[in-house]
Amino acid sequence: MPFVARAEGSWPNKPIRIVVPFAPGGAIDAVVRVIGDALTSQLRQQVLIDPKPGANTIVGSDIVAKAAPDGSTFLITTNSTHTNNPTLYAKLPFDPAKDLIPVSLVSLGTILIAAKADAPFDDLKGMGAWVKGRGRAATYGSWGIGSSGHLYGLMLEKALGGQYSHVPYRGDVQALQDVGNGTLDLTWASPVSARTQIAAGHVKAIAAAGAKRSASMPELSTFGEQGVPGFDLSLFVGAYAPAGTPVEIVNRLQQELKIAIAQPAIADKMIAQGQTPVGSTPGELADVLRRETPIWAELIRQSGAKVE
Repeated sequence: MPFVARAEGSWPNKPIRIVVPFAPGGAIDAVVRVIGDALTSQLRQQVLIDPKPGANTIVGSDIVAKAAPDGSTFLITTNSTHTNNPTLYAKLPFDPAKDLIPVSLVSLGTILIAAKADAPFDDLKGMGAWVKGRGRAATYGSWGIGSSGHLYGLMLEKALGGQYSHVPYRGDVQALQDVGNGTLDLTWASPVSARTQIAAGHVKAIAAAGAKRSASMPELSTFGEQGVPGFDLSLFVGAYAPAGTPVEIVNRLQQELKIAIAQPAIADKMIAQGQTPVGSTPGELADVLRRETPIWAELIRQSGAKVE
């Protein structure tokens, strides 16, 4: 669709930048690029995706928090920016709750717990019995201290008994490889990352965390379905604007995001990346943040995890 001239003062009247605080080529970056292409067509204005990875989303989020609130800069990030980082880090360069305005809940994600393909168990009950009977802590991987995988791992001891020892990685791909070669007992991973190792016969998925099964791996039952409650916290991707952005612009972007996400081709691509498409109002995203933030914060406090 060709770009057309817009009346002075209408939005958008210049290119839009969406900052993604993750490395190019990752699952979140891939999802946002698909959405960005749709927004470019819908808004008849160029939408640029700008990856700014670093410090568990802090680098990119700080850029948006301090950007001019003129509708030219937005953020799409995971829940860690709001639910984890304010408790995990001793000091942040911005206040997520005050400096970023909710626009829309973009998608819900799922992570799973995986074991070596020949592990002597296939479900959580068997995994718990195996850990308790081996006489030493089971090692488990995640993508960093204070990550959702780390915190879920801390919950395993309370839920299943036995001892678990956290091993932080830079990402879940290497952790999955180490599970497959036997140097790591278990790991948390996204369904997308795990699928390749599962198909190769190196690892197997045991259960999915989250309130619902993953749209990208619907055959895998959840912790709740296997009789282990408490692992239904939301892992979500949301869109945000700098504080002070006019409400008319926030509402317009929310509406355009909802239209884009509802397109079957885009929804299919999001599902392929392990994300269940949502699309919500700003108020609905704000409600999720109010509900989930104190829960994650308490988990971090209990874990003792801190990043200076």
